[in-house]
Amino acid sequence: MRVMTVNPGSSSLKLSLVVDGTEVERTVFDRWDGVTSEPLRRKQWPEVDVVAVRFVHGGNRRTPVVLNDYVLADLADFVPLAPLHQPRSLMAAKHAMFGSAPVVACFDTAFHASMPKAARAYGLPKELTAKYGLRRYGFHGLSCQYVTRRITELVHTNPERTQVLCVHMGAGVSVTAVKGGRSVDTSMGFTPLEGAVMATRSGSVDPGLLVYLLDQKIVSADELSDVLYFQSGLAGMSGTSGDMRDVLAAQDPKLAVDVYVHRIRREIGAMAASLDRLDAVVFTGGVAVHNRDLVGQITRGLEVLGIRVVDELLVAHGDRVISPLGALPRVFVITDREELELARQAEITIGAES
Repeated sequence: MRVMTVNPGSSSLKLSLVVDGTEVERTVFDRWDGVTSEPLRRKQWPEVDVVAVRFVHGGNRRTPVVLNDYVLADLADFVPLAPLHQPRSLMAAKHAMFGSAPVVACFDTAFHASMPKAARAYGLPKELTAKYGLRRYGFHGLSCQYVTRRITELVHTNPERTQVLCVHMGAGVSVTAVKGGRSVDTSMGFTPLEGAVMATRSGSVDPGLLVYLLDQKIVSADELSDVLYFQSGLAGMSGTSGDMRDVLAAQDPKLAVDVYVHRIRREIGAMAASLDRLDAVVFTGGVAVHNRDLVGQITRGLEVLGIRVVDELLVAHGDRVISPLGALPRVFVITDREELELARQAEITIGAES
């Protein structure tokens, strides 16, 4: 089957042609503003059987869905919960629907539908949570699904018996605990704002601090949203764009990088507590793959969990184990191939529809 995959990130756009499970063509727009549709119009693709579009937020949906106007309208309701991502996916999907091929929406949130209630719930009044659907959804699910399968291919383990921490380090950062191929806990929550410090997002902040800012009228609700999503994280602390390349080139990036590393370590420790044992830790996403020193800094603070890496393996290339031979947990660096997961899910969805 010929599948065109469309992966709008919070700062990039990736377009791929996947034929029978193999990527044969790829175009990446590293710094897409999410406003102009020019990249989508510019790329000319041959005829495909299906288009797969990544959506960060699918609400309570547990499976991919063939898009129509009704589903699009429903997905638009989640723009306030994922303002960096959802509008971009909606634009891309609408553009794709002008063609003749069916368009399948694949959701990051769907992977986390398996989380137990204790991991999904917030400590808020049940009247509020029930009325407004306030719960932890989790994100980066497509990435986690791909890399957890990929590591079992590399070391020939049974995915149903493997317990893994998936550490996704891109513009967004999350850590997910995966047991037997299912998500049991994750650092992101109701929105992709919760958890670790990210490129432009603050990560978790004391709610009392936010109440204080609003109560003292230091910022309005709209201004606070803009600060938390677009002006914080690495960008806010370093005075740069938040792109790790810009941060590391800044005059004094130390505090920003130290906070970033510390918060990822903390999330790894928290997620490890949701597993019975720790078989593997997987680092993925553009920052992890292209900034090996950062992965080294993070792992060197995690000896308490038995995590160790070999410097020579750390600086190698490709999908690989970077921990000592025979050591547990195994530590991996895996290139994120969300396009292959998108294509896989789209093929299954179209097959079920026919």
